[in-house]
Amino acid sequence: MSIDSPPAPAGPAADGLAAQALQRQFEETLAADHRIEPRDWMPDGYRKTLVRQIAQHAHSEIIGMQPEGDWLLSAPSLRRKAILLAKVQDEAGHGLYLYSAAETLGADRADLTDKLIEGRQKYSSIFSYPTRSYADVGVIGWLVDGAAICNQVPLCRSSYGPYARAMIRICKEESFHQRQGYELLLTMMRGTPEQQAMVQDAVDRWWWPSLMMFGPPDADSPNSAQSMAWGIKRHSNDELRQRYVDMTVPQAEFLGVTLPDPELSLDPATGRHRFGAIDWDEFRRVLAGGGPRSAERIARRRAARDDNAWVVEAATAYADKHASEPRS
Repeated sequence: MSIDSPPAPAGPAADGLAAQALQRQFEETLAADHRIEPRDWMPDGYRKTLVRQIAQHAHSEIIGMQPEGDWLLSAPSLRRKAILLAKVQDEAGHGLYLYSAAETLGADRADLTDKLIEGRQKYSSIFSYPTRSYADVGVIGWLVDGAAICNQVPLCRSSYGPYARAMIRICKEESFHQRQGYELLLTMMRGTPEQQAMVQDAVDRWWWPSLMMFGPPDADSPNSAQSMAWGIKRHSNDELRQRYVDMTVPQAEFLGVTLPDPELSLDPATGRHRFGAIDWDEFRRVLAGGGPRSAERIARRRAARDDNAWVVEAATAYADKHASEPRS
């Protein structure tokens, strides 16, 4: 160093320069469409947004086991029972992948579960609705998992590495779930008039909640724009919802069911489908815990946590014991 060189900054000035350099590196990584990894520096807002989104996604997978799980003993054949059991098991696995991704951000999955049970975190509003008939199992596979695929495939390119990698496997399995649901509905629509009526009734009840799965309109979504700027999300809520409608209408026509929207029509100028107004008051009410099965879903999740606390304690004690033993 030359005797005439100014001294290196120290104290708050040095900290400020270091923070600017880290922020710049973070922004350059996103601009290059590269992944942020757990050991990389990231802004607190980015980390908090990821924890909120991943936790809500994980909670939705775990709570989402319940509506279809209610039909495990009532499915009409051994084959249908096996298919449904495999799907419910997949959803449990999805929740575990996502809780693991949240843990790479410093979150604790037990704490996340407590926040869900206490109402401090949310799960997807659609899983607060009841499954009134076996046709609901097929419609959940077709419409709900179809909406999940439309929403989640872009997340395979999320800017956060562990989340993106978890989504690759999840989306492959969700695609299989959708095909299973659609195959069930095709079978029922080729059956008796009573079976056909069951399918139409289920479609009538699940169509609008499936449109709500993408979240509120872009103008009313406080987190969407920032999530897209950070590359966590790749498309806006309204864009994904429109893509879902355009994808689903021809599937409904082939299936032979009517989507319950008198305003649904094709815009010949754009090739996109116009659809009616969504009841956002219902969405907010259900999301806040006022859905038909909201209390039941959370009560079951609380019971699962409390009734199995001894398993967690035993496993933790076993792991601690073996961790303290000297290795040979």
